[in-house]
Amino acid sequence: MIRFDPMTQAEFEAYLAQAVQEYAAEHTRSGRWKPEEALEKSRAEHARQLPEGLATPDHFLRSIVAVDSGQPVGLIWFWHNRQRQRVTLYDILVDEPFRRRGYGTQAMRLLEEESRKLGAEAIELHVFGHNQAAQALYEKLDYETTNIIMAKNLARS
Repeated sequence: MIRFDPMTQAEFEAYLAQAVQEYAAEHTRSGRWKPEEALEKSRAEHARQLPEGLATPDHFLRSIVAVDSGQPVGLIWFWHNRQRQRVTLYDILVDEPFRRRGYGTQAMRLLEEESRKLGAEAIELHVFGHNQAAQALYEKLDYETTNIIMAKNLARS
């Protein structure tokens, strides 16, 4: 079993530094951003999404904690769009030593519970095409593909 605990400021700062780097790398890998621009674009995107950091309204940044041990095993960030009554999952991360133990599945199930409590009618998320492990998790949990964007890199063909 897991629970979501609010992130501390120190946890948030550590997460944000890592998230900016990883988001830039994902967009570069997907071919959407050039390497020389990716870091700045990622910083700008995070600043736009979280202008007040942890206090940004309707954004929930939580540590995923194993109830039995009290050990943090990962994190989750989601946003409640009150107008559309939807929750958008921005990020979920299970720390490497805790992967393949069911924590990701438990976190997604708990996200469903939290979303219902907020009055949301659906959960939306984006997954990069090359992240097959995440896609498999979401499909196992009955998420359906709603859009597919495809690209061909002409420089590699």
